[in-house]
Amino acid sequence: MRKAPRQQRSRVTVDAIVEAATRVLARRGWARFTTNEIAAVAGVSVGSLYQYFPDKLAIAEAIRQRHLDEVLAALNGSDADVDASAPLSRRVERFVDGVIAAHSVDQALHRVLVDEVPLAARSTYPEFEAEYQRRYRALVVESGGPGDGADADIAARMLSSAVEGAVHAAARRGDLDAPAMRTELLRLVLAYLGDRQRTD
Repeated sequence: MRKAPRQQRSRVTVDAIVEAATRVLARRGWARFTTNEIAAVAGVSVGSLYQYFPDKLAIAEAIRQRHLDEVLAALNGSDADVDASAPLSRRVERFVDGVIAAHSVDQALHRVLVDEVPLAARSTYPEFEAEYQRRYRALVVESGGPGDGADADIAARMLSSAVEGAVHAAARRGDLDAPAMRTELLRLVLAYLGDRQRTD
């Protein structure tokens, strides 16, 4: 952001801009995402918009950050009621449900952010990336597979890449909510973790 909002009125203005921009981006896509339309939908002047955001990419990054916060909130809710002593299969089931829920948060927006908006370096979101990978790593460690900490880190990255690829492809096809998709994701995760157990 060009200028951080410090007063309540400024924060309300920034929130209105980001909310309006989120609706415009999801509906129109990146190519037709303009600051003029964002300002009109937000009910602010273009000058006010530029006080806080230097360009439309900066606005898109604010949208992406908000979306990632929603993704983590969905993942956090997915394992809130799972006992730490629950079987791995149950934890995987809740984890997969959380991943599906996270990617179901405004699917139109998610597709545009993944497929169209120029991607900032993932290191821009270290808290998100660390928390997201921590969840995959916990599954890998709980499965009792082989290897030290470095092996578990690599396995977590492999598993997250596989799941992310499958989920993003399903979202593009429009079958993310299909029961068969959930079943196959469960099989994918459990098969990977089970294979690591057998190679111990």
